[in-house]
Order: sequence, then C-alpha cells, then structure tokens
Amino acid sequence: MRKFNILVLLIFFQLIAIKSYGQQEISLSDQLSDKKMKAVSRTISLYGDQQDAVEMNAEKSDGLGILGDVEFDKGSIEVELLGENNPGRSFIGIAFNIQNDSTYEVVYFRPFNFVAEEQIRKEHMVQYIFHPEYTWRKLREERTGEFESKIPIPPNPDDWFKAKINISTEKAEVYVVGISKPVLVIDRLTTSKSNEIGIWTGYGSSGRFKNLVLRDE
Repeated sequence: MRKFNILVLLIFFQLIAIKSYGQQEISLSDQLSDKKMKAVSRTISLYGDQQDAVEMNAEKSDGLGILGDVEFDKGSIEVELLGENNPGRSFIGIAFNIQNDSTYEVVYFRPFNFVAEEQIRKEHMVQYIFHPEYTWRKLREERTGEFESKIPIPPNPDDWFKAKINISTEKAEVYVVGISKPVLVIDRLTTSKSNEIGIWTGYGSSGRFKNLVLRDE
C-alpha cells in the first residue's frame, strides 16, 4: 500500500510538472516589490488594493517596465490591461524583444478608440510598432493598414480587458479574449533577438497591468 501511495504521488507531481512546463506566471507586484522591474521614463507603483496590479504614470515620452529574471523569446503572452477613455492619452501594451531602453517591439491598444464613431479611428484600436525605426506614424504613412486594426467587439475602454499575443519568429498574432479570431496579424519588422520583455505605455499615457502569463513555444 505504501509503495502504491508513493507511486500515486509521483504521478501527481509529474502531471503538475508537465502542465506547468514552459509556463511562467509573473507577479508584477512582486517584480516591483523585489525591485526587479526596471522603470524607463516612468514611475511604477502598486495599483490600489487590486491583487498583482501595477500602474505606470503618464509622462511626455514612451515608458517601459522591463522585467527582471524573466526570459521570453517566442510563444504566447497573456495580460490584463486597463487604460481609459481619454482621446490621445491612452496607449497601453506589452514590449518584447527589448534590445535596450529605446529599441524594442510593442503590441499596444488605444482604448479611447474602442468607442470611436468615426471609421478611421475604429481602424486604429490595436497597433504593432518596432522602435525607434518603425513608429506608428511612419507605418501609418508608408504602410497604411498593415500594422494596426479595429477590434470587432471592442472592450469597455474604462474596464480591464484581457489580451493574448502569439509570437513566432516571423509573425505576431493579437487576440482579445472573448473574440475567437485574431484582431491583428503582422509580419515582424526585425530579425534581432532578445529575451527581455516588459510593460509599456505611450506618450502622455498612464496604464495599469496585472495577471501576466508567458508560455514558451
């Protein structure tokens, strides 16, 4: 009987290991409290009394929160985001393949466009960029419609919403949880490689983040 119980326990722990293999559940609040998160052009703080939520303040620049002791190359990123319905002042997303404080890829959202009535603004709800070379403005002017898109059923701009980003060597697919098809599919604009990842807000924008989960490819 004892050998049987030991065998059952071994199988149980093996199943747990298989399930969690390649998955990282990142506590953003722990990253902040343990001083592992590097803030670039921002102040990052805990967000109210919400478990695991952090907030980046607004500044007249783009901002990063680069995660320490975390590596991510390809796979999927899941995160919950909270922006606001403040036109031109809410750009919030995830930076990946971070080469340095100014060179990185980003997938981000413009929550204020979630309730837009003008068709042109509806087309600008979600965006991919590769800084510093490929800004949103450069991509919009030179490759219109390739790297930004609308969301068929937009979230409430003043509520938390969950996004998932699948990243392969050549492409990125962006999902909003609750919508089965990707809301944006792009060809990545760089072949450079870095395992650094972080949270991101754009010029003049604050943002809140929680429940970050990374899964390796």
